[in-house]
Amino acid sequence: MHHDTLYSIGELAQRTGLTVKTIRFYSDRGIVAPTDRSPAGYRLYNIDAAARLDLVRTLRELGLDLPTIRKVLDRELSFPEVAAAHAEALAVQISTLRLRRAVLMAVAKRGSTPEETDLMHRLAQLSEDERRRLIGDFLDAVFGGLSGDAAPAFAGVMRSMTPELPDNPEAEQVQAWVELAEISEDPDFRASVRRTAEDQAAEQARSDTTGPRRDIAATVRDQAGPALTAGIDPASPQADPIVAALTDHYAHLLGIPADIELRRRLVTRLESVNDPRRERYLQLLAVVNGWPAPESLAPVFEWSVQALRFRTQ
Repeated sequence: MHHDTLYSIGELAQRTGLTVKTIRFYSDRGIVAPTDRSPAGYRLYNIDAAARLDLVRTLRELGLDLPTIRKVLDRELSFPEVAAAHAEALAVQISTLRLRRAVLMAVAKRGSTPEETDLMHRLAQLSEDERRRLIGDFLDAVFGGLSGDAAPAFAGVMRSMTPELPDNPEAEQVQAWVELAEISEDPDFRASVRRTAEDQAAEQARSDTTGPRRDIAATVRDQAGPALTAGIDPASPQADPIVAALTDHYAHLLGIPADIELRRRLVTRLESVNDPRRERYLQLLAVVNGWPAPESLAPVFEWSVQALRFRTQ
């Protein structure tokens, strides 16, 4: 095509690959104005119109609306500015679509009712501040008001139990966040974790140990874990030294005799700590925060409870 040559809409359609109807539409809206008209009144366009139409097609494929395209073509807006704004808008759309996809996948997996689906959708769409308030309310209900020597330790625990959903989460992170939020709203779960926290605070208050105190869960893991791995029957004599070590540790922690009553008390304590919802919360927390999957202590707790019960009969 020569720069001085004028072309009809049909010829311009062949040149650009657009339909005659599309070019006429753009022309009617002043986006690509005709250069001249033929004696019969037909619109004629020069080579610049072809270049302009190529750019319009590109911008449309990128998702820009016609008013914005016209401003770009008329140089009222620079294309880099428009591209940056559009990229930001697309990022929001992508994030929204990821949330919707995650909710739909969770619905498909769980067979949720319409009411549960609505709840999941609302939880997934919470802002960062709203998510923080929801989890903050849960942590306050569980750890709020606990004072004394346990306070600094619980401050660290609260931080370690706080989910931080990234700006561009994966679908599994959104699903984990929704389930975690549902668990944290469960009054019975809150009460269970609160009892565990109160027990730990009471143990630390009564302990005559100076310096850092080992958590009962860590002690059970270290003492009973090797026995479980070795396949030792919790009712066998081989388990006696392990039970004695657990009992002595707990008695020393509380400053009371290591008798049958203390073993019964330790059973109740371990059963409280071994709430499957607590372990599920920690698993979901790891997914949301991108942490390695936590070690499951349920088998160790169950072994220890069986060994203790056998020796309290």
